[in-house]
Amino acid sequence: MRLAAALALAGLLCGCATSDVTLLNDAGSDRSGSVAVLDPETGREVGALTAGDTRARLGGKAVRAKPVKTGFWKNLMGFVPFEPRAYVMYFVEGSTDLTPESMPILEALRRAADANSEVQITGHTDTTGSDETNDKLSYDRAVEIRAALVKQGLPFENAKVTGRGERELRVPTDDEVSEPANRRVEVILR
Repeated sequence: MRLAAALALAGLLCGCATSDVTLLNDAGSDRSGSVAVLDPETGREVGALTAGDTRARLGGKAVRAKPVKTGFWKNLMGFVPFEPRAYVMYFVEGSTDLTPESMPILEALRRAADANSEVQITGHTDTTGSDETNDKLSYDRAVEIRAALVKQGLPFENAKVTGRGERELRVPTDDEVSEPANRRVEVILR
């Protein structure tokens, strides 16, 4: 993760006239990869960072690595998004009502989501009822979860909803089988 963040940062900054490039050690390790620094006009290598927890200033001069200042890692990681988190909530058969067991999960999701979150909400059903009914019900379940998040302050446009009906069963069943594990909404929070 650290190496990927450093490489992404280096890639963004290499096109600038004068920039800093930082190479961090891999997470939980004292090892790192390396970054070649190329002249943007000629494409020739002008230096390299080969030791972790070092940084260099670019801008036509030779690249000289120096130790990263204390606290740099913490400040940098403030700009890296957290890993996507998944939340699964279950519904009463044939309705958009959450089961009582799913209410704490919704509350945890409400606490985790903020105005900067990106949210993908996917509704599902079991195999009871027609395809058309299940498509609508799965979508309506996703819309209910989005409404709860928007009420909490999440911008409407940050929450994408989709209904999958009975096409992605968590527990495979025959048609017309009431399976509680399939009556769900899955939320991916980024």
